[in-house]
Amino acid sequence: MKKILFLSLGLILTQQMFAQTTRSSKKDKKAEKQEKINALMKLEEEGEMIFSKHSIFGIKLNTDGYGISWEKGKFLTPRKTRIIQIEFNEKKHPKEDKDAGSVDLFGNVNQFVYGKVNNFYQLKGGFGQQYLIGGKSNKNGVAVSALWAGGLSIGLEKPYFVDVEDRVTGQQSRKQFTEIEDPNQYIYLSASGFTVGWSEVKFNPGAHLKTALRFDYGRFNESVAAIEAGVNIEYYSKEVLQMINNDPKNLFFNAYVSLLFGKRK
Repeated sequence: MKKILFLSLGLILTQQMFAQTTRSSKKDKKAEKQEKINALMKLEEEGEMIFSKHSIFGIKLNTDGYGISWEKGKFLTPRKTRIIQIEFNEKKHPKEDKDAGSVDLFGNVNQFVYGKVNNFYQLKGGFGQQYLIGGKSNKNGVAVSALWAGGLSIGLEKPYFVDVEDRVTGQQSRKQFTEIEDPNQYIYLSASGFTVGWSEVKFNPGAHLKTALRFDYGRFNESVAAIEAGVNIEYYSKEVLQMINNDPKNLFFNAYVSLLFGKRK
């Protein structure tokens, strides 16, 4: 019986010691993190170089489409950063409008864009600079930066197909709107899907240039949590036709807003 009591007492004491050690370790880590933050803020106030690089991922909404981006930055001075960017976007025509097609077994309506000729994607690589206009006055402040970037762009024109049914013969097939002479000849069932047409993609090289303001509201400066707003201009070597009965063009201009997330090191 005594052995059991001594064993129980030993287990209780061990558990209490472990709990105290854990609490002490957490307090030490919290204090260490706070000291690091205070040191970084002090260095920033003194104009010292705190970080050497950053890596940022972005989700982009354009006035003519949407996309994603990735950015690598190298700090040159406390206010100037050299940036390299990669983007992938899809550009929409302003006259695109989805129409209802057939209804599937689950009651879902299949859709298509009447008159669409090509999906137009862009893979862009850019080089530029970011300049800090105003830093954070405190941990809850906002850092404002101006930036520019430009470089090469590869346009990808993927043919847009629709599944149709001949009104006379009842035969189903896959067509492009540029192949349809009589629009009343077919019943339009649905868009053929994202995977269709990649074997017929046409490459269209070009160039792009953008300028923007970036508002970084990330807590402290180790993390990036920002909103970027700017304008972008692109020019392609060959004219791009997106919709029938609309003129193709080489030059595109848009405004955009991006949500950015990343880290500084």
